[in-house]
Amino acid sequence: MSKENGRKNPIIAICYDFDKTLSPDDMQAQGFIQSVGFDVNDFWEKSNTLAKDNDMDQNLAYMYEMSVESTGNVWITKESLAEYGAKIKLFPGVEDWFDRINAYGEEKGVVVEHYVISSGLKEMIEGTAIADKFKRIYACSFYYGEHHNAVWPAQSVNYTNKTQFLFRIEKGVLDVYDQRVNDHFQPSEMRIPFKNMIYIGDSDTDVPCMKLVNEYGGYSIGVYNPDISDRTKVFKIYKDGRIKLFSSADYTNGSELDTMIKSIIDKVSVSEAIENYYLDCQDEVARDGRMPDEIEQDNLISSLEESDSFARTHAIIKKCLQYKKWSQERTYRLCNIAINNSQISSILVDYEIKLFYNKILDDVSTLNEDCETVRKRIK
Repeated sequence: MSKENGRKNPIIAICYDFDKTLSPDDMQAQGFIQSVGFDVNDFWEKSNTLAKDNDMDQNLAYMYEMSVESTGNVWITKESLAEYGAKIKLFPGVEDWFDRINAYGEEKGVVVEHYVISSGLKEMIEGTAIADKFKRIYACSFYYGEHHNAVWPAQSVNYTNKTQFLFRIEKGVLDVYDQRVNDHFQPSEMRIPFKNMIYIGDSDTDVPCMKLVNEYGGYSIGVYNPDISDRTKVFKIYKDGRIKLFSSADYTNGSELDTMIKSIIDKVSVSEAIENYYLDCQDEVARDGRMPDEIEQDNLISSLEESDSFARTHAIIKKCLQYKKWSQERTYRLCNIAINNSQISSILVDYEIKLFYNKILDDVSTLNEDCETVRKRIK
């Protein structure tokens, strides 16, 4: 909402998956898995088998395997995971993407906020060069014991519970332990409505979030690796109706994705301006201090001004005669209409018309030029 009318600027939330959305590969496969002596494919096969054989969440399974396989090899600490995060590769344009999009939003009177909702590791993402660009990073994380090593999962973010974070963003209840996310909020209380949300992801694991954002009027965008150009995954989720748009994960200035996001910002900016006009009208009506009779008198004056037939004029005047008192300002307006609307002027001497105008002229303390003219004509 615009600053000019005292309202806040609209906020857009851009929510990103991380692996294969902002980065071309799984973050664990960019240093950590190799450091514990595993082939990347072998590590994921072992982790997924553990999950399948034990009816286990896949994310908890990979976190368990990280803990087990690191024993005797490397310490898992916040610092060590951040060091691995610093080595994560990013897609073209990602590093300066956030500042560019924020600046574009500011030009359009829109605040842009960025969020990560990922099944990867929060501590690794926090080690990347772009960590400070996010309002919140929602991802899997460890609890660290007295020796600062990982001893237990603190948070597991899988493809279904990702959606809770969209509701947190919508309501502005951002802390993961804050139970107010379950409270009922009126639509006007939503900090960022879904229609102002963009979700960017790459595969089926993003489908629940994509579907939710789509259903509530936001924008879901599927991305694919620009170096490989394999559109298989985005074609599938597009055909399934999970995304509205898709593009290569090229975040450089002027790219297709860059243009898409800027177009959405443009649309939000324009639609918010229209919404502001609507709200301004609501506010003006709310501030209207007129009594019901005064409102009805003003409506009758407007109808009389637009009258284009004798029958309509007589019908309006009959309603006007029901009111004993008219203010000086309204009397002046009525006399001005009697002079300038030739259809009304021609029947001023008709009984009802003359009766009404004589009545309001007798009640007014000071006659202006229009009033004097009307009085002469009805005499």
